[in-house]
Amino acid sequence: MVIPSLRILYFGTPGFAVPTLRALIGSSHAVVTVVSQPDRPKGRGHQVVATPTKQVALAHEIPVLQPVRLREAAFLDRIAALGADLGVVAAYGRILPDVLLEIPRLGMINVHASLLPKYRGAAPIHRAVINGDAETGVTIMRVVQELDAGPMLARVIRPIASDATSVDVEHELAHAGAELLLHVVDRMAEGPVSETPQDDSQATFAPKLSKDESAIDWTLPASRIHNLVRGLQPWPMASTVLEGGRCLLHRTEVVRHRRDGGPGVVLAAEGDAIVVAAGDDAAVRVLRLQPEGKRPMTAREFLNGRKILPGTVLRST
Repeated sequence: MVIPSLRILYFGTPGFAVPTLRALIGSSHAVVTVVSQPDRPKGRGHQVVATPTKQVALAHEIPVLQPVRLREAAFLDRIAALGADLGVVAAYGRILPDVLLEIPRLGMINVHASLLPKYRGAAPIHRAVINGDAETGVTIMRVVQELDAGPMLARVIRPIASDATSVDVEHELAHAGAELLLHVVDRMAEGPVSETPQDDSQATFAPKLSKDESAIDWTLPASRIHNLVRGLQPWPMASTVLEGGRCLLHRTEVVRHRRDGGPGVVLAAEGDAIVVAAGDDAAVRVLRLQPEGKRPMTAREFLNGRKILPGTVLRST
């Protein structure tokens, strides 16, 4: 059976949005334009870098729009002139106004990286990892004016490994979401698709990450600290102060260890790990870290360059 081809208007900006864009480009549907947030300076040189979706679009000779204001008449006129059948949104990063949602003939749908109604908002993957959830997933939903509150068209569930970081989970969900989205778009091309309203009473929110969340409170349980290390990647990263210098923690695990001090006390520092007491009867084994101004390194590499004595205290500030 030949699936009718839809004209797709794509809204997406970061790396998470790339697999879905690539899937649509490789499908029977036509991506007529990609809308991305404006390019921004990055890195130490503060050079302006094209967004990931813009790079993909230009490589496939797809027009790119990067409006500063979504309600500008000139932008809306250009979108209306495209004659798009459907809008697809994946981590665009801004709320779309009603006037824009009404332009595509079939409306707009969104690839959201959580099992809605849980974790509406800007950082669903990070919050799921920080909270120690055992599973997450992707929901394809219809875009409405209220944040991530539209009816659901499809969902897929994925487990979260106990050592997986937000970066790991995002990579998996980006590809799972691309596959699920393409399935939904194919179904929409053939006719109406069943939509399930969300239970708003079960909604939880996933606010944007803040630098203030970076500093580790060693009085927290070891599992909580471990989850923060996993969930605050790639930014702002969990951090601690060791002998006056700030260190970012990249990889940890929870262990049982003989207790010789209170929270934040180094219990052992040898071989391939630094073991630090937490706020409960467990400890955090630091396997990979990054001293301020230096590259990430294993604990063994770190300890080869300096000696850390048991009883040393790691602090939040």
